[in-house]
Amino acid sequence: MSTSSNRSLQRREFFSLLSLSWIALAAGASGLLGLVFRYTFPNVRFEPDLEFRIGFLDDFKEGVDETYKKTNGVWVVRAEGKLFALSNICTHLGCIPNWTPTTQTFECPCHGSGYYISGINFKGPAPRPLERYQIKKNADGSLSVNKGKVYRYEKGQWGLVGSEIQA
Repeated sequence: MSTSSNRSLQRREFFSLLSLSWIALAAGASGLLGLVFRYTFPNVRFEPDLEFRIGFLDDFKEGVDETYKKTNGVWVVRAEGKLFALSNICTHLGCIPNWTPTTQTFECPCHGSGYYISGINFKGPAPRPLERYQIKKNADGSLSVNKGKVYRYEKGQWGLVGSEIQA
């Protein structure tokens, strides 16, 4: 009798181990299928649109408007009778300068570059002025900025249609 009870116990152990093995195999296969399924979808970075509305001309006072600095990477500047959109990326190493109202300049905290309110660099290692983005008046009178169209000072593009609006 003892031999038959040992056999049934061994048989139970065998089936238990077999069941656990199948469960482990199924878990591993489903994990692998999950990875393959995830691989089929692209890694997408959701960034703000290149073109966005900023309001109306009367919404902007003389000086720098930092409303779109964090969300879209743009300063809207009204100075010397013009309204233009400046990139907020330093032309040296891509840091984000800060607007300093007391000195009326943009100061880069990384390496000390400085820019006038117009975007022209006056100190530090920045090799060139800040870039301007296209700014245009829509049919309804509102203004839009298009970051897909860039105007560079060193190429003589500032002053071209789209680089600024008469305010």
